[in-house]
Amino acid sequence: MSNTRYVYQISMVAALGGLLFGYDTAVISGAIGSIKAKFELSPALEGWAASSAIWGCVVGVAAAGFLADRFGRKKILLASAVLFAISSIGSALPQSLSQFVLARMVGGLGIGAASMISPLYISEVAPAQNRGRLCTLYQLAIVLGINLIYFVNYLIAGWGDERWNVELGWRYMLGSAALPALLFLLLALFVPESPRWLMKKGREEEALDVLVRVNGSEQGLQVQQEIRQSFDQEEGGLAELLQPGFRKALKVGLMLAVFSQITGINAIIYYAPQILKSVGFGTGSALAQTFLIGVINTLFTFVALYSIDKAGRRTLLLWGVSSMVLCLGGAGCAFYFQMTSGPWLLIFILAFIASFACSLGPIPWIMIAEIFPTRIRGAAMSLCILALWLAVVAVTQMTPILLDPVTGLGGAFTFWLFMVFSILLLVFVWKSIPETKQRTLEEIEQSWSQP
Repeated sequence: MSNTRYVYQISMVAALGGLLFGYDTAVISGAIGSIKAKFELSPALEGWAASSAIWGCVVGVAAAGFLADRFGRKKILLASAVLFAISSIGSALPQSLSQFVLARMVGGLGIGAASMISPLYISEVAPAQNRGRLCTLYQLAIVLGINLIYFVNYLIAGWGDERWNVELGWRYMLGSAALPALLFLLLALFVPESPRWLMKKGREEEALDVLVRVNGSEQGLQVQQEIRQSFDQEEGGLAELLQPGFRKALKVGLMLAVFSQITGINAIIYYAPQILKSVGFGTGSALAQTFLIGVINTLFTFVALYSIDKAGRRTLLLWGVSSMVLCLGGAGCAFYFQMTSGPWLLIFILAFIASFACSLGPIPWIMIAEIFPTRIRGAAMSLCILALWLAVVAVTQMTPILLDPVTGLGGAFTFWLFMVFSILLLVFVWKSIPETKQRTLEEIEQSWSQP
């Protein structure tokens, strides 16, 4: 019988990497307006300042899989916490845009690594029957991090007037991120190494100890045997992903990774205050509405948490993405018909966040962590999450330009563009994504080779 309490404890610690992810990426939403004023940024440089950390994430995730396969999942989690703490302090002190960008990129290295290692670690530790729920803890931690920094940004912005925020407020916002980073570093010291990584390195006694603590004595021995058999059946390295079965797994992983970002979530998460201010909300009101976005994001992530292992990944995706299509279409219409002074734009944005949070938010992280062979899971996940972060870069860099009515498409056509991407994803989910709930990692691996 599995030790549910122990499994949740170590999964929650690993999921704190997601809290850092959410906190760090969303902190820019409250700070970017002041940073733009401080350094007199054009729309293109505004996008560069907002996306600078994401470029670090690209490098971090590209290296994390190979480093995790060599040195272990736990060591890379610890390293990511250290990088994040250094960046938080550094990004609060710059005197130029270049210094700010460099500090944010350092933090991006840690966030990119954690974004790959945290769900990987949880998937390799969790029992099959509640792996989806445990992996959803990572997405829950992301939205809690987003919600927390929205609240912190709102409080800090209220300490002074707009001039004070341009000079100092944004520095406090960015520096506050050092606290969760140090908490993650401290707690991660006490989690065990991944049993599947230990098995891969020949440390079977250590692996069995973790498996028994997680699954119980009988089930732990059985899972260890399944892992050993999966190693015996695996040949080669990343070239396996080019074989017919695993090529399909790679396609699923890449599509979920990229489309989870280019369907509009980061345009809202990073630029919500700017979007709301552009249609008439004041600074304080826009930050308050952004906090409401964070609350909705959190509440509906709990919906995913409690339904993911019952309803299944595919079902939630179909319903959630369908709802996203309607909400994005509605938001575009609100801009097009100039209905932005009333509640409709905010309603469509909140409904979109709710739809995303209970489907496309957590599910890519879960499926990317469970569909690849153990031997190359780290490297394969790196490829998918590298693609995810490149998509984040593109959205973060381009959103200010797209939303600008002079240089870009304006609000209506920007949201409709995200709607088109959502429709493409919906078709892909319907035709190509299998259900993986209640199956062990080894069973999922074997299923790709079946006709």
